[in-house]
Amino acid sequence: MRHEVLFSGFGGQGVILSAVILGRAAALYSNKHAVQTQVYGPEARGGASMSAVVIDDEPILYPKVTTPDIYVIMSQQGFEKYGAGASPEATMLVDSELVFSRPQCACIEIPATLEAKDTLGRVIVANIIMLGALVTATGVVSEEAIERAVLDSVPKGTEDLNLKALHRGFELGKQ
Repeated sequence: MRHEVLFSGFGGQGVILSAVILGRAAALYSNKHAVQTQVYGPEARGGASMSAVVIDDEPILYPKVTTPDIYVIMSQQGFEKYGAGASPEATMLVDSELVFSRPQCACIEIPATLEAKDTLGRVIVANIIMLGALVTATGVVSEEAIERAVLDSVPKGTEDLNLKALHRGFELGKQ
């Protein structure tokens, strides 16, 4: 089954890393094909940034996301630029503290930034919380696959913090 996942937020939130981790989980630990693309430039620190992953059971012939079925939106500006036109059939996870608009599609509100700040004491892991929620809410890859990919991808010495964030995301995505 093919999934097109679009991540958006402001530069510095880790939306590109999130897409890389999801692609790694799919390709290395889920026996799927995956292609990751990204858009950043002057938006790299502050403006809306976007990254996307195509995941499929079959080889991927066209690497660009054309009709996302899953969105992960972490800022209002990201919603306005990349999420406002979401198909009614899509599923969208939004950071409930930073995204004020709601789409016409199924919407799952995740307080990722608030949880990262208040529960874990580090706002920098909000993207990992969103990844955990994404996995349990959509089943796009398994919890085990995303956990292995997170451990492969985060800086040494931050593994415990990132696993706590991921597991908190699992809990939030199940609610």
